Amino acid sequence: MLDLHSTEAVLTIEHLAISFAQPRPAVEDVSVTLRRGEILALVGESGSGKSMTARAVLGLLPPGARATGSIRYGGEEILGLDEAGLNRIRGARIAMVFQEPQTALNPVRTIGWQLREALRAHGTTSRKEAEQRAVELLRAVEIPEPERRLRSYPHQLSGGQKQRVVLALALANEPEVLLADEPTTALDVTVQAEILRLLDRIRERTGTAIVLITHNMGVVAEIADRVVVLQAGNVVEEGETRALFAHPREPYTKTLLASVLRLPELAPTRSSGGAGASDGTPVGAVGAMVPDGTATAEVVPAVEFREVHVHYGSRRRGRAFPAVTDVSLQVAPGEVVGLVGESGSGKTTLGRLAAGLVPLAAGQVLLRGEDVLAAPRAQGRHLRRGLAFVHQDPEASLDPRYAVGASIREPLDIHRVGTPAEREARVAELLEAVQLPASYAPRRPRELSGGQRQRIALARALALEPALLVADEPTSALDVSVQARVLELFRELQERLGFACLFISHDLAVVHQVADRVAVLRGGQLVEAGPVGSVFARPAEEYTRRLLDAVPVPDPARRGRRVRELAS
Repeated sequence: MLDLHSTEAVLTIEHLAISFAQPRPAVEDVSVTLRRGEILALVGESGSGKSMTARAVLGLLPPGARATGSIRYGGEEILGLDEAGLNRIRGARIAMVFQEPQTALNPVRTIGWQLREALRAHGTTSRKEAEQRAVELLRAVEIPEPERRLRSYPHQLSGGQKQRVVLALALANEPEVLLADEPTTALDVTVQAEILRLLDRIRERTGTAIVLITHNMGVVAEIADRVVVLQAGNVVEEGETRALFAHPREPYTKTLLASVLRLPELAPTRSSGGAGASDGTPVGAVGAMVPDGTATAEVVPAVEFREVHVHYGSRRRGRAFPAVTDVSLQVAPGEVVGLVGESGSGKTTLGRLAAGLVPLAAGQVLLRGEDVLAAPRAQGRHLRRGLAFVHQDPEASLDPRYAVGASIREPLDIHRVGTPAEREARVAELLEAVQLPASYAPRRPRELSGGQRQRIALARALALEPALLVADEPTSALDVSVQARVLELFRELQERLGFACLFISHDLAVVHQVADRVAVLRGGQLVEAGPVGSVFARPAEEYTRRLLDAVPVPDPARRGRRVRELAS
């Protein structure tokens, strides 16, 4: 029987320091001991040294990095090993799972080919043996029909399935240590819950020790045995998960835990009379709602979807599939409506539909009462000027060649708003609005933190004073404390400027924090809508309840409760 409470150290890091050609080292002094069969969480803000510490274990630091100190695996010093020595350990004894499975998998090779190559790299020479082992691995990570999936390419799998394949690759040679760098950040709550259960079962079944790097404190509470808190490249606190959550000693740890958003308690299950809304309005009803939740026929919505249908692919070739089916939804001026649901539910498609970025198969999209798709070109452009986007990844949405001031000014330049001097003054005003100094205008995106880049993206989106903002996962890549500050800023600006917002997110706690109403989508259909407090406390639909049940609870004393409910 595996001893999951062993005190034997399988990986020991002592006084690790990692420096680049910059004033502050990326890691200053980190000492961590990983015990056999345990799950150890590394937490802290961006730049705290979490990922750098994990990468140093496998010699995967960026060019120009210099690491000192000691990293021992099974008593052997591995810091400073040459490539031949590291290749003996990589994958075979210590494996790594990265945050984004899409970039970790080869898009032009089948899943079976990639698994066979991983096995052959460490000694499995027979193609037949490798094929059999590949099927076993896919079955171990609970992918259905593993024989058929060997012939699939990454783009043919869902996000959760891709992450399971990455886990299978990491486990191919039965490593003793698994380094998991944000393995669930990009996943929906139900898929995240499945991956967490899978990691726990792998640990129980194989005795693999896991280092879990995450900014999701709910995930830490759900699965970790111990926690190490990093700040600015140093360990500031560590301890058993329950003790650290209940009695944090350091102010930084207290700040991290205080920044965690929490959902309301779910009311007891009640029978549902079919698809409906938690405010008593049938799903698809087109009565406008003002931010206090009261219906009014006089309000002209900021955006209205009337029985919209969107298909992807070619219908003539019989390859079309419905992305959105018969959705009717309104967002009143000044209202924030959260869109939630699993991947493929149609959340982002609705946001892109508002801007006319995807073709409409049937129905109508109205911006401020005007049919944007039927309007003449000049009028349609004028209507779209009142709409702005904030994307998930500000680093990808900001041109790295431009100073951030130029990126903020670009919408003003395109629409020829004001004189050049007035535009520069507007840039300074917008920077002040997002709580950044005007002196940041000449900086490039790479010179800013993730939270600062998201503030720049928000300033750019507000440049033309939009009536409607579409925010697509705007905080999912941010650490909890940075996320809390960005959400506070968003709410303050929204209340002051009065723009309406479609807020798309798989983080239900974030939606609960910022939204007035919430719309729950599943498979392109609207299944439930209503005031966010009512829907999240007393969901009318079983699907909504399952989404809420899957959210990790940031309280180790209640570990596994919602995940067990999801599994039951």
